Amino acid sequence: MPQPLESRLHVNGLDLCLFEWPGEGRPIFLAHATGFHARCWDQVVAQLPGRHVYALDMRGHGRSDKPEPPYPWPAFGDDVAEVARRVGLRDAIGVGHSKGGYAVTRAAALVPGAFAALLLLDPVIMPREAYGEQRMNDHFAARRRNEWASVDEMFERFAGRAPFDAWDRQVLRDYCEYGLLPNPDGEGFVLACPPAIEAAVYAGSVMGGVVYEDMAHVDIPVRVIRARTRTGKELDMSSSPTTPDLAAHFARGVDVHLPHYSHFIPMEDPAFAAREILALEALVEGSAK
Repeated sequence: MPQPLESRLHVNGLDLCLFEWPGEGRPIFLAHATGFHARCWDQVVAQLPGRHVYALDMRGHGRSDKPEPPYPWPAFGDDVAEVARRVGLRDAIGVGHSKGGYAVTRAAALVPGAFAALLLLDPVIMPREAYGEQRMNDHFAARRRNEWASVDEMFERFAGRAPFDAWDRQVLRDYCEYGLLPNPDGEGFVLACPPAIEAAVYAGSVMGGVVYEDMAHVDIPVRVIRARTRTGKELDMSSSPTTPDLAAHFARGVDVHLPHYSHFIPMEDPAFAAREILALEALVEGSAK
C-alpha cells in the first residue's frame, strides 16, 4: 500500500497532523479513538485501493500538538469541522470509531455538505443523562507504561494480552509502529498519546452533552454499528459504550447491533469496516439517482 502524504494544518490554535491517500471517487474521512492515532486505519485503507482517503491525528494524539488538559469532547468535533473546511471536504463518507464517532457527528452538524453520510463504529455517544461536569478521577490510562525500547517490544508485550490479542496482527503492528515517538529525554520511545493526556480525554467525555443538539442538525444517512453490550457494572473497555437508542436521534439513522464484535471493531476486522464504508457509499449513490 502506498504511504500517505503527511501535512500539518494550524487549526483552532494547534498544529494537527493530517494523512492523505490521494485517489478517485467520493472522499472518505477517518477519525480514530481515544489513545489511538490516524495510522490505526492503514489496514482499512488497504481495503480501499485507489480511493481518496483522509485520516487525522486528533489533538493530544499521534503527531499532532498536545495541549495541557482539559480535553472537552466538543473540541474534537470542532477540529474535524475546521479540517473539513480547510481541505474543502464535500459529500464525503465520514467514518468515526469510538471518540472519532462523536467527532465526525459534531463536525457533520457544524459543516453541512462536508459529509454525505456517516458510519459510526461503536461511537462513544452516551445516554443524555451521562453528560455533565467533568469529574477528575484516577483513570487507569494514567498508569499506562509510557516508555518502550522498541516497536517490537511493544508489539510482543501486547500481542498476547486482551483486548489486543483479538486484533488483526497488522493493525496491532501499525498501532505500535505509529503510536510511538522518539523519547525526548533519552533512549527509546514514548507513547504518541501520553498516558496523562489519554486519561484527560476519557475524563473530558462527560463534557460532550452538546452532541444531542448536534444530532438534531444531521440530516444525512447515519449507520450506527454497535458492539456487544456490557454485562455488568465493572469497567469493561471492550464492550459497547454507545447508547442503544442512538440511531433514533438522527433523522436518517439506522442501528446495527453486532454482539460478536468488541468495541474495537476496525481493529479486529478492518475488511468488515471497509465493506461497511463501501456499502454506505453505494446507498448514497443509489439515493442520488
